[in-house]
Amino acid sequence: MNNDTRSKLSRTTVRLHWLIAFLMIMLLASGLYISTTETFALMPWHKSFGVLVFGFAVFRIIWRIKQGWPEHVGNYSRMERILSKATHWILISGTIIMPVSGFMMSAMGGYGVAAFGIELFPTNTGPGGPFDFVAINENLNSIMRSVHSLAGDLILITVALHTIGALKHHLMDKDATIRRMLGAETHIRSTYE
Repeated sequence: MNNDTRSKLSRTTVRLHWLIAFLMIMLLASGLYISTTETFALMPWHKSFGVLVFGFAVFRIIWRIKQGWPEHVGNYSRMERILSKATHWILISGTIIMPVSGFMMSAMGGYGVAAFGIELFPTNTGPGGPFDFVAINENLNSIMRSVHSLAGDLILITVALHTIGALKHHLMDKDATIRRMLGAETHIRSTYE
């Protein structure tokens, strides 16, 4: 089965969810670590996995458009459904905004972008040697740095809310939200949209 149904999410949906969640959390953590400790030797890995996330995210968005939004597994208030939709939109948008802003920030800052050793955008160095990076567009670099930082903060908050919401569904509502996201067949109570 490779299509989402009312009672079960496809393996593709489940795998994309967990793969992108793991990679995004890893990238958020490594980005915070790099910026606070100035361990710039990790930056090539951060950029490489950011490019990888972008590819998976584009595929996931195409997949979500094809499959539509999964139905809720229970009757939730209108406010819960609005919060759920907003959370999912922020997270899905973030999987595009973070890699694009990171790519643009690095490229426009003159640092270049490579993914697993393959140059995607060249570095721009000055007369001071290979570590004398010269910005291509300082204004765009600054804007993208702000976008990358603010989007990262928003995604961290949203991931926390998403996790709290999932735990609420599992522990308080005792519904099948988490079981379905783990690939299990579920019984869907009547819903309304």
